[in-house]
Amino acid sequence: MDGETSSSLRVSVEGNNSYSCAVTGYEDYRSPPVYGPKLPSVSVSPSAEIVEGNSVTLTCSSDANPAANYTWYKENEDNPLSEGPQLVFSSIQSSDSGQYFCTAENMLGRRTSRSISIDVKYGPKLTSVSVSPSAEIVEGSSVTLTCSSDANPAANYTWYKENVYNPLSEGPQLVFSSIQSSDSGQYTCRARNSLGPNTSKPISIKVKYAPKLPSTSVSPSGEIEEGSSVTLTCHSNAYPAANYTWYKKNGNPELQPLSENTPLVFRSIQSSDSGEYYCTAENELGRRTSRSISIDVKYGPKITSVSVSPSGEIMEGSSVTLNCSSDANPAANYTWYKENEDSPKASGQIFTITDVRPEHSGNYYCEAQNSRGRQNSTLHLIV
Repeated sequence: MDGETSSSLRVSVEGNNSYSCAVTGYEDYRSPPVYGPKLPSVSVSPSAEIVEGNSVTLTCSSDANPAANYTWYKENEDNPLSEGPQLVFSSIQSSDSGQYFCTAENMLGRRTSRSISIDVKYGPKLTSVSVSPSAEIVEGSSVTLTCSSDANPAANYTWYKENVYNPLSEGPQLVFSSIQSSDSGQYTCRARNSLGPNTSKPISIKVKYAPKLPSTSVSPSGEIEEGSSVTLTCHSNAYPAANYTWYKKNGNPELQPLSENTPLVFRSIQSSDSGEYYCTAENELGRRTSRSISIDVKYGPKITSVSVSPSGEIMEGSSVTLNCSSDANPAANYTWYKENEDSPKASGQIFTITDVRPEHSGNYYCEAQNSRGRQNSTLHLIV
C-alpha cells in the first residue's frame, strides 16, 4: 500500500501483501517490510531410510516478518502434536508412520505446508501360524498352514518341521493336498526382510488315522515249553490310540475274544493252547487285523500206551505185533525192552515177533522219548 500518511496504519491484511513505512520526505529510506508467512517447507533428518528405533527430526521453516510460530500435525488426527519449528522422535516407532504437516503463523497470516510422508521400516514381528481347517485333521484331507507377520518391507517366509534340518518350502502358505500320519509334528515359519528375521511359535499338527497293519510278537521268542509263561503282544500305529483284541482260530466264524486292550498272557501254557492266533486294532476311523502267529507248545511224551495184535490168545508158532503210541511234541522215538534184559529188543513204534515160542512170554515195555522227556508203558505177554 502506497501513499498513506499517518504515524499508524490499521488495515485488513489480504493475500501476501507486505508493509513498510518511511518518514515523510524520506520515502527512499523505508523500514524493513512486515508480511505474513510464506508457504512453509518441511525437511527430514536423516534423509535416508527411516528405521524403527532411530532418532528422526522434522523441521518446518517459513519466511515471515515478524518470525512465525510453528505447529505440527499428523493427518487424520485432530489435536496438534507439538509447537515449535522441530518435531523430534527420539526413538521412532512403526506406529509413527503417516503424513505430517506444519503451520506457520504470525500476526499477518497463517500458512500450511504440504504433507510429508514418513515410512518407518522395521523387521518382522508378531509372526504367527494359522491352520485351515481348524477342526480335527484326518489323514487324506487337505490342510493349509498360513504364516503372517507385521513387517516393513513385507517379509519373505520359510517353513520348518521339528527335527528336519532342511526347510520344507518358501512362501506364506504350506499346503498338504493329502496329509499323511507321517506329517504329524511341530511346524514353525520364519519371516525375514532386510532388517532381520522373526520365528513363529511352534504349532502342533496331529493327524488322525485308522490303525496300520498290526504287528505281533511272542515272549519268550524261542521254543515254547509246556508249563512256561508266554505273552503275545499286539501293536499298531494309530491316532487316536487303537484298542486291541486277541482271537484264536478254530473254524468258528463267531469267535470269542480272548483278551482286550492287554497282552494275551499264558501263565502256564498247555499243549491245548497250540494253534493260530491273531489280533485286531480298532479306533474311530477303522479296524485292521494282524497276520496270524503260530504257537507250537513243546512237551514230553504222555499218555503212552501199548497194544497187542492179535488181541486174543497167542499160540506158539504164530506172529504177534506190539504197537506203542504216545502224545508228544516233537514226536517221540520208541525203544522196546523185555524185562530183565539189558539190551533193547527193537526200535520204532511197532515191534513184531514171528514164530512165537513159550520163552517169548514175559513183560515188555516201550519207552517213548523226545527232547522234553521220556515215559514207559508195560505189556504182559503170555504165549
